[in-house]
Amino acid sequence: MNPVYEKLLRCYESVKEKVDFKPKAALILGSGLGEYIQEMKVVQTLDYSQIQGFPVSTVPGHKGRFVFGYVGDVPVVAMQGRVHYYEGYSISDVVLPTRLMKLMGAEVLFLTNAAGGVNFDFKAGDLMMITDQIGSFVPSPLIGPNIDELGLRFCDMSHVYDLDLQQVIRNAAGKLGIDLKEGVYIQLTGPAFETPAEVRMCRTLGADAVGMSTACEAIAANHMGMKICGISCISNLGCGMTENPLTHEEVQETADRVAPLFRSLVTESIKAMGEILLDLNII
Repeated sequence: MNPVYEKLLRCYESVKEKVDFKPKAALILGSGLGEYIQEMKVVQTLDYSQIQGFPVSTVPGHKGRFVFGYVGDVPVVAMQGRVHYYEGYSISDVVLPTRLMKLMGAEVLFLTNAAGGVNFDFKAGDLMMITDQIGSFVPSPLIGPNIDELGLRFCDMSHVYDLDLQQVIRNAAGKLGIDLKEGVYIQLTGPAFETPAEVRMCRTLGADAVGMSTACEAIAANHMGMKICGISCISNLGCGMTENPLTHEEVQETADRVAPLFRSLVTESIKAMGEILLDLNII
């Protein structure tokens, strides 16, 4: 058996021993956004450290646990903290949580992150719906022998971010009066923030926001046939776009300031996504 798949199955068996809950949507909470779980009707929590072989987040602001519960009528598993490639994990370990949530039963993946804006029309505190991505600067989680049990060797990437879910988020933002930006997310490895030249490169390539996560998770989820959507909290403008140096504290402070808007947008969106899940006979 493929060792990556074998490890995934071990984690899944470990979760099944401890959790009796079948989510239909998965939510990954980025830096500074972990307190979203206050919006959930929480049924159970599970620390990553309790899952055999599971990678554990080492980043400040990432608590490191799964939270199971409901947003409206939608059963959700939320990752309160993710793991990153820059922490030293293999890319297969970085996307293991995403794959695991699909095995748990999730058909929709809602990605969130704190990102640097490289679009001059953006400002710190904006929320950007991800419409496409550039993941070419980190290893693909699909490199190596294909895991046929998960998906096809050559998966289509035409619409990684589901068009119907994008419209759901637009409608939710309009209902709430939120000025929602839209754009392309690019993932670089980190952990250093980008240089001014790298920010210019990202903009030239067509990116609007840059971060250190998300794209690889979306690739793994797309490979498994999940419906994907995502929102970036623009925590700062990229290096060289202002005179201010960049810090992780700034990222967290901005995410905390925007948290009420973010929570309301995610909640309204997931509730509306429940209708799509019903149409697909998923819930």
